Amino acid sequence: MTKADPKQPGSTIDEKLLALLVCPLTKAPLIYNNDSNELISKTAKLAYPIHNGIPVMIPSEARDLSDEELKAL
Repeated sequence: MTKADPKQPGSTIDEKLLALLVCPLTKAPLIYNNDSNELISKTAKLAYPIHNGIPVMIPSEARDLSDEELKAL
């Protein structure tokens, strides 16, 4: 994990943490999007935000992903 500001795009998430986290709705693995600093669930079509380095794994806090965004992943 880097010491970069976790609020800013370009920050990273700890690989061990990413390996443990799954989508709370689908239980599918997540993909870290470095550009938006979000955890992506392709199956649920949701992007979970990361605030202050902490993933917010609440579906109501996630944003819906468009088909274009999903294709770009």
